Amino acid sequence: MDFNLTLPISRAELHARIVEIDNAMAAIRAQIAASDLRRQARHQPLDPHWFHRAKTALRHLQHERAELHRAMTQLPHPKDALKDRVIEVLRERHDASSWSGIIDEAHRRCGGEEL
Repeated sequence: MDFNLTLPISRAELHARIVEIDNAMAAIRAQIAASDLRRQARHQPLDPHWFHRAKTALRHLQHERAELHRAMTQLPHPKDALKDRVIEVLRERHDASSWSGIIDEAHRRCGGEEL
């Protein structure tokens, strides 16, 4: 089975799809639970084909959710985009010598850590 997904491109779209998946998974779990209660009340076996389809649907949704979550962790954080724009503005407003001084001061404030 092919699990290639067309992933949403924005963090908000990814989050919205994850919420949709969570709701669909909750609905399937509720259907399984309701079916099991009916089975117990009637003292009849659960339809194995239906149960298999429901559990398979849950697995597919869980896989899609995991892929979306992985994609979300690979997106740059919104604060990173803001930092990039701040750096872009500062670089435009400072010459090479001044920019070098800014970078040196930033390194000192980071404790001299290599970035």
